[in-house]
Amino acid sequence: MLDTPGAPPARFLPEARPVAQALKPSLIRDVANAGMGRDDILPFWFGESDLPTAGFIREAAMHSLERGETFYSQNLGRPYLREALSGYLSTLHGRPIAPDRIAATSSGLSGLMLASQMLLSPRDRVVAVTPLWPNVTEIPQILGADVVRVPLSVADGRWSLDLDRLLAALTPETRLLIVNSPNNPTGWTIDDAAVDALTAHCRRHGIWIVADDVYERLIYDPARRSAPSFLTRYQDGDRIISANSCSKAWSMTGFRTGWLVLPEVLQADLTKLIEYNTSCIPEPMQRAATVAVTEGENEVTALKARLSESRALLVEGLRALPGVTVPEAGGAMYVFFAIDGQDDTLALAQRLVAEVGLGLAPGAAFGPEGRGWLRWCHSATPAKLADGLERLRRFLG
Repeated sequence: MLDTPGAPPARFLPEARPVAQALKPSLIRDVANAGMGRDDILPFWFGESDLPTAGFIREAAMHSLERGETFYSQNLGRPYLREALSGYLSTLHGRPIAPDRIAATSSGLSGLMLASQMLLSPRDRVVAVTPLWPNVTEIPQILGADVVRVPLSVADGRWSLDLDRLLAALTPETRLLIVNSPNNPTGWTIDDAAVDALTAHCRRHGIWIVADDVYERLIYDPARRSAPSFLTRYQDGDRIISANSCSKAWSMTGFRTGWLVLPEVLQADLTKLIEYNTSCIPEPMQRAATVAVTEGENEVTALKARLSESRALLVEGLRALPGVTVPEAGGAMYVFFAIDGQDDTLALAQRLVAEVGLGLAPGAAFGPEGRGWLRWCHSATPAKLADGLERLRRFLG
C-alpha cells in the first residue's frame, strides 16, 4: 500500500491491538440489536427479569441521592456494605466469611475481570466448563491467556458434567479453572461430590478456582437455599475466588453492583486494581445492595417460585412442539433447547426476530458447544411466555 501525501503512513494507521481485534462479538447483541425498538418484539434474549427492581431497593438508592451521597468511597466498598455481605454470605453458607475477604465491585462482570487481572498472565492455561456466557471466556483471552473448553453434555435427559474429563484437563500446568453454576446458558448445576473432587484436585496442583456464582440462589431444588458452593470448602491458603452480583437474585441488572469473595492476602492487590479500573462503586448503588442482601430475602424466595413455575410452563409448551428437545436442568433462568434440523441457530434466531418478533439468544453465542441450541430466558409472565410459544409454533408450522 502506498502512503498518501499528508496522511499518516499506512503502518501507523489507527487500530486496536491484535488480541482486541480477535475478540468475538456478542451474537446475543447481534440478534437483539436487530429487534430493539420494535413494538411487536417479545424479548427473551437477555438474562433478566421482566419485572423492575423492588421498590424498597430503588428507594434506598433514591434516598442516598437525596442525602447528597455523590462522592468517592473506599475502593473495596463502604464498610456497611461489606459487613452486610459478610452477614448474608455467612448465614447462607453456614460458615463465617469475614468482611476482610469481601470486596464490592462495579458488577459481577467487573469482578470477573478484576479476578482475571490479578491472576492471569499471557499464555496462562485456563480451563472453563462450557457452553458459557461469552463474556466469561473472552476475559482471559483479552489478557492473553489460553482457554481450554470442557463441554457439558446431555445424559439421561439432563445437562451433565463429565467430571473425569474435567479433572484430566486440569493438568499441573493449569493456572485457573472457571466454573459457572448454575450455568448460563444450560442451567446445569454442580453437585457436592464434584465440588469436593475439584477442590481437592485444584488444591493438590495449586490451581485457582474462580466460581461465577451469580445464579447460586436461583435453583429449583426446594430443599436447598443455594447451589453447592466452593466457599463452603474454603480453608486458609486455598486458591478460591467467588464472583457474585445483585443482578439476578434481586432483579437489579441495571444497578451494576457485585462482589468478590477471595483470600484476604489478595485484598491489597485488588484495592490497586479497582482504583485503576473504576475506583469505586457509586454510593447509591451500595445503599441499594445493602438493603437487598439484608431485607430482600422475600424477593429472592418469590423470584425462585416464579422461575420454577415459568420454567415448567415453558418446558411443557416447548416439548409439545414437534422436534424440540429440552434437557432438564437444576437452576438459573433459562431453557436451552434444540429443534431438529436447525443447526445454524444464529440464522434461526435472526429469522425468528424478523418473521414472528420472537427474541431468543442463539446457542452459538455461548461457544461451539452451543451450535444447534437456543436460549430462552423464562423470567417473564405466563402471558408473555404463552405468546412466545404461540409465535414459535406458528413459525415452525
